Amino acid sequence: MAPRKQLTRLKAPYLKRILLEPARVEDWEKYPWNLPIFRGQEFQLEFTTPITIIVGENGTGKSTLLEAIGALAGYDEAGGGKGYRPVDHSAAIDKSGAALADTLRGHWLPKVTAGWFFRAESFYSVARYLDQAALDSGGAPPDFLSWSHGEGFIRFFEERCRRQGIYILDEPESALSPTRQIELLKLLRRMDRSGTAQVIMATHSPLLMACPGARLFRISRFGLDPVDFQDTDHFRMMRNFCSDPDGFLTEALYEDEA
Repeated sequence: MAPRKQLTRLKAPYLKRILLEPARVEDWEKYPWNLPIFRGQEFQLEFTTPITIIVGENGTGKSTLLEAIGALAGYDEAGGGKGYRPVDHSAAIDKSGAALADTLRGHWLPKVTAGWFFRAESFYSVARYLDQAALDSGGAPPDFLSWSHGEGFIRFFEERCRRQGIYILDEPESALSPTRQIELLKLLRRMDRSGTAQVIMATHSPLLMACPGARLFRISRFGLDPVDFQDTDHFRMMRNFCSDPDGFLTEALYEDEA
Protein backbone atom coordinates (compact mmCIF):
# COMPACT_ATOMS: atom_id res chain seq x y z
CA MET A 1 0.00 0.00 0.00
CA ALA A 2 1.42 3.42 -0.96
CA PRO A 3 2.27 5.70 1.97
CA ARG A 4 -0.21 8.45 2.70
CA LYS A 5 0.62 11.98 1.63
CA GLN A 6 2.09 14.08 4.41
CA LEU A 7 -0.10 16.83 5.80
CA THR A 8 2.89 19.15 6.35
CA ARG A 9 6.64 19.15 5.88
CA LEU A 10 7.16 20.70 9.31
CA LYS A 11 8.38 18.28 11.93
CA ALA A 12 6.74 17.27 15.19
CA PRO A 13 5.79 18.40 17.77
CA TYR A 14 2.79 20.08 16.19
CA LEU A 15 0.99 20.93 19.42
CA LYS A 16 3.47 23.35 20.96
CA ARG A 17 1.75 24.39 24.14
CA ILE A 18 -1.45 24.19 26.13
CA LEU A 19 -2.44 26.72 28.77
CA LEU A 20 -5.31 27.26 31.14
CA GLU A 21 -7.46 30.34 30.69
CA PRO A 22 -8.63 31.24 34.23
CA ALA A 23 -11.49 33.42 32.99
CA ARG A 24 -13.16 30.32 31.55
CA VAL A 25 -13.20 28.43 34.87
CA GLU A 26 -16.51 28.73 36.71
CA ASP A 27 -15.66 26.84 39.90
CA TRP A 28 -12.08 26.33 41.14
CA GLU A 29 -13.30 23.98 43.87
CA LYS A 30 -14.65 21.52 41.33
CA TYR A 31 -12.69 18.65 39.74
CA PRO A 32 -10.46 18.85 37.76
CA TRP A 33 -9.64 22.51 38.41
CA ASN A 34 -9.00 21.78 42.10
CA LEU A 35 -6.05 19.52 41.20
CA PRO A 36 -2.56 20.63 42.29
CA ILE A 37 -1.46 21.08 38.66
CA PHE A 38 -3.87 24.02 38.38
CA ARG A 39 -2.91 25.61 41.68
CA GLY A 40 -2.06 29.24 41.15
CA GLN A 41 -4.27 29.31 38.04
CA GLU A 42 -1.21 29.63 35.76
CA PHE A 43 -1.02 26.15 34.28
CA GLN A 44 0.76 25.65 30.99
CA LEU A 45 2.57 22.73 29.41
CA GLU A 46 5.07 23.13 26.57
CA PHE A 47 5.86 20.34 24.14
CA THR A 48 9.44 20.65 22.91
CA THR A 49 10.11 17.07 21.80
CA PRO A 50 8.16 14.65 19.58
CA ILE A 51 7.46 12.37 22.56
CA THR A 52 6.14 13.68 25.88
CA ILE A 53 5.46 11.32 28.79
CA ILE A 54 3.37 12.16 31.85
CA VAL A 55 3.60 10.09 35.04
CA GLY A 56 1.97 10.24 38.45
CA GLU A 57 -0.13 8.30 40.90
CA ASN A 58 -3.76 7.37 40.23
CA GLY A 59 -6.08 10.30 40.80
CA THR A 60 -3.57 13.01 39.96
CA GLY A 61 -5.32 13.92 36.71
CA LYS A 62 -3.18 12.22 34.03
CA SER A 63 -6.06 10.66 32.12
CA THR A 64 -8.22 13.76 32.47
CA LEU A 65 -5.42 15.90 31.04
CA LEU A 66 -4.99 13.50 28.11
CA GLU A 67 -8.75 13.50 27.51
CA ALA A 68 -8.65 17.29 27.37
CA ILE A 69 -5.76 17.27 24.89
CA GLY A 70 -7.65 14.72 22.82
CA ALA A 71 -10.71 16.97 22.83
CA LEU A 72 -8.57 19.90 21.66
CA ALA A 73 -7.44 17.72 18.75
CA GLY A 74 -11.03 16.75 17.93
CA TYR A 75 -11.12 13.23 19.39
CA ASP A 76 -13.91 11.66 21.40
CA GLU A 77 -13.20 11.10 25.10
CA ALA A 78 -13.65 7.35 24.61
CA GLY A 79 -10.76 7.21 22.17
CA GLY A 80 -10.30 6.66 18.45
CA GLY A 81 -9.58 9.04 15.60
CA LYS A 82 -11.31 12.17 14.37
CA GLY A 83 -14.95 11.47 13.58
CA TYR A 84 -15.00 8.20 15.55
CA ARG A 85 -17.57 7.66 18.25
CA PRO A 86 -17.11 3.99 19.09
CA VAL A 87 -18.53 4.06 22.60
CA ASP A 88 -21.90 5.44 23.72
CA HIS A 89 -21.09 7.39 26.87
CA SER A 90 -23.88 9.94 26.60
CA ALA A 91 -25.03 8.99 30.09
CA ALA A 92 -21.57 9.00 31.64
CA ILE A 93 -21.24 10.98 34.83
CA ASP A 94 -17.55 11.86 34.41
CA LYS A 95 -17.01 14.20 31.47
CA SER A 96 -14.21 16.12 33.14
CA GLY A 97 -11.79 15.80 30.23
CA ALA A 98 -14.10 17.59 27.79
CA ALA A 99 -14.98 20.17 30.44
CA LEU A 100 -11.29 20.84 31.07
CA ALA A 101 -10.69 21.25 27.33
CA ASP A 102 -13.23 24.08 27.30
CA THR A 103 -10.93 26.05 29.63
CA LEU A 104 -7.69 25.29 27.77
CA ARG A 105 -6.13 26.91 24.73
CA GLY A 106 -3.80 25.03 22.42
CA HIS A 107 -1.00 26.54 20.35
CA TRP A 108 -0.26 24.57 17.17
CA LEU A 109 2.31 24.90 14.36
CA PRO A 110 0.64 23.72 12.23
CA LYS A 111 -2.61 22.27 13.53
CA VAL A 112 -2.15 18.62 12.62
CA THR A 113 -4.96 16.68 14.24
CA ALA A 114 -4.78 13.46 12.23
CA GLY A 115 -3.69 10.56 14.42
CA TRP A 116 -5.27 8.63 17.25
CA PHE A 117 -6.37 8.77 20.89
CA PHE A 118 -5.66 5.35 22.40
CA ARG A 119 -7.36 4.33 25.63
CA ALA A 120 -6.76 0.85 26.96
CA GLU A 121 -10.21 0.45 28.53
CA SER A 122 -12.00 1.20 25.26
CA PHE A 123 -9.61 -0.68 22.94
CA TYR A 124 -11.99 -3.52 22.14
CA SER A 125 -14.88 -1.18 21.40
CA VAL A 126 -12.65 0.81 19.07
CA ALA A 127 -11.31 -2.35 17.40
CA ARG A 128 -14.83 -3.68 16.81
CA TYR A 129 -15.78 -0.29 15.39
CA LEU A 130 -12.84 -0.40 12.93
CA ASP A 131 -13.62 -3.95 11.87
CA GLN A 132 -17.29 -3.12 11.24
CA ALA A 133 -16.48 0.13 9.42
CA ALA A 134 -14.17 -1.77 7.06
CA LEU A 135 -16.84 -4.40 6.39
CA ASP A 136 -19.47 -1.72 5.77
CA SER A 137 -17.22 -0.10 3.17
CA GLY A 138 -16.62 -3.43 1.40
CA GLY A 139 -13.06 -3.89 2.61
CA ALA A 140 -11.31 -6.48 4.76
CA PRO A 141 -11.33 -5.63 8.48
CA PRO A 142 -8.03 -4.97 10.29
CA ASP A 143 -8.99 -7.91 12.55
CA PHE A 144 -7.22 -6.72 15.71
CA LEU A 145 -9.38 -8.98 17.89
CA SER A 146 -8.18 -12.34 16.56
CA TRP A 147 -4.94 -11.86 18.46
CA SER A 148 -4.21 -12.06 22.17
CA HIS A 149 -4.82 -8.89 24.16
CA GLY A 150 -1.18 -7.78 24.10
CA GLU A 151 -0.61 -8.85 20.49
CA GLY A 152 -3.74 -6.97 19.44
CA PHE A 153 -2.41 -3.82 21.12
CA ILE A 154 0.95 -4.06 19.34
CA ARG A 155 -0.69 -4.88 16.00
CA PHE A 156 -2.91 -1.85 16.45
CA PHE A 157 0.03 0.45 17.29
CA GLU A 158 2.06 -0.77 14.33
CA GLU A 159 -0.85 -0.35 11.91
CA ARG A 160 -1.97 3.10 13.08
CA CYS A 161 1.12 4.91 14.34
CA ARG A 162 3.19 4.83 11.15
CA ARG A 163 1.15 7.75 9.76
CA GLN A 164 1.79 11.44 10.25
CA GLY A 165 -0.20 12.88 13.14
CA ILE A 166 -0.58 13.34 16.88
CA TYR A 167 -0.95 10.22 19.02
CA ILE A 168 -2.31 10.33 22.56
CA LEU A 169 -1.69 7.11 24.48
CA ASP A 170 -3.31 6.59 27.88
CA GLU A 171 -1.51 3.78 29.76
CA PRO A 172 -0.77 1.65 26.66
CA GLU A 173 1.21 -0.81 28.79
CA SER A 174 -1.92 -2.14 30.51
CA ALA A 175 -2.02 -5.34 28.42
CA LEU A 176 1.65 -5.56 27.48
CA SER A 177 4.24 -7.91 28.96
CA PRO A 178 7.73 -6.46 29.48
CA THR A 179 8.76 -7.99 26.14
CA ARG A 180 5.82 -6.34 24.38
CA GLN A 181 6.64 -3.05 26.10
CA ILE A 182 10.08 -3.22 24.50
CA GLU A 183 8.37 -3.68 21.13
CA LEU A 184 6.32 -0.57 21.84
CA LEU A 185 9.51 1.27 22.81
CA LYS A 186 11.02 0.35 19.43
CA LEU A 187 7.93 1.68 17.69
CA LEU A 188 8.09 4.91 19.72
CA ARG A 189 11.74 5.24 18.75
CA ARG A 190 10.84 4.93 15.07
CA MET A 191 8.10 7.50 15.48
CA ASP A 192 10.53 9.87 17.18
CA ARG A 193 13.10 9.50 14.42
CA SER A 194 10.52 9.92 11.65
CA GLY A 195 9.85 13.52 12.66
CA THR A 196 6.24 13.13 11.51
CA ALA A 197 4.58 11.92 14.72
CA GLN A 198 3.91 13.61 18.03
CA VAL A 199 3.21 11.32 20.99
CA ILE A 200 1.72 12.40 24.32
CA MET A 201 1.57 9.43 26.67
CA ALA A 202 0.57 8.73 30.26
CA THR A 203 2.11 5.61 31.77
CA HIS A 204 3.00 3.74 34.96
CA SER A 205 5.68 1.68 33.20
CA PRO A 206 9.34 2.46 34.08
CA LEU A 207 10.30 0.82 30.78
CA LEU A 208 8.21 3.26 28.75
CA MET A 209 9.33 6.18 30.90
CA ALA A 210 12.88 5.45 29.77
CA CYS A 211 12.03 6.07 26.10
CA PRO A 212 15.14 7.72 24.56
CA GLY A 213 14.62 11.32 23.52
CA ALA A 214 11.31 11.69 25.35
CA ARG A 215 10.59 14.52 27.77
CA LEU A 216 9.16 13.28 31.05
CA PHE A 217 6.84 15.18 33.41
CA ARG A 218 5.63 14.12 36.84
CA ILE A 219 2.29 15.15 38.32
CA SER A 220 2.43 15.36 42.12
CA ARG A 221 0.86 17.30 44.95
CA PHE A 222 3.26 20.09 44.06
CA GLY A 223 2.13 20.40 40.44
CA LEU A 224 3.61 19.34 37.10
CA ASP A 225 7.39 19.30 36.74
CA PRO A 226 10.08 17.80 34.46
CA VAL A 227 11.71 14.70 35.94
CA ASP A 228 14.32 12.08 35.05
CA PHE A 229 12.81 8.60 34.89
CA GLN A 230 15.29 7.35 37.49
CA ASP A 231 13.86 9.89 39.95
CA THR A 232 10.27 8.66 39.63
CA ASP A 233 8.65 6.65 42.40
CA HIS A 234 7.87 3.94 39.83
CA PHE A 235 11.52 3.40 38.92
CA ARG A 236 12.72 3.59 42.53
CA MET A 237 10.20 0.99 43.63
CA MET A 238 11.16 -1.42 40.85
CA ARG A 239 14.87 -0.87 41.53
CA ASN A 240 14.38 -1.61 45.23
CA PHE A 241 12.36 -4.72 44.43
CA CYS A 242 14.91 -6.05 41.93
CA SER A 243 17.86 -5.43 44.24
CA ASP A 244 16.28 -7.25 47.21
CA PRO A 245 12.91 -8.92 46.45
CA ASP A 246 12.55 -10.63 49.83
CA GLY A 247 13.46 -7.56 51.82
CA PHE A 248 11.24 -5.34 49.69
CA LEU A 249 8.20 -7.62 50.08
CA THR A 250 8.78 -8.06 53.80
CA GLU A 251 8.80 -4.31 54.32
CA ALA A 252 5.90 -3.64 51.93
CA LEU A 253 3.58 -6.40 53.13
CA TYR A 254 4.25 -6.49 56.81
CA GLU A 255 5.06 -2.89 57.76
CA ASP A 256 1.59 -2.43 59.30
CA GLU A 257 2.11 -5.47 61.52
CA ALA A 258 5.35 -4.24 63.07
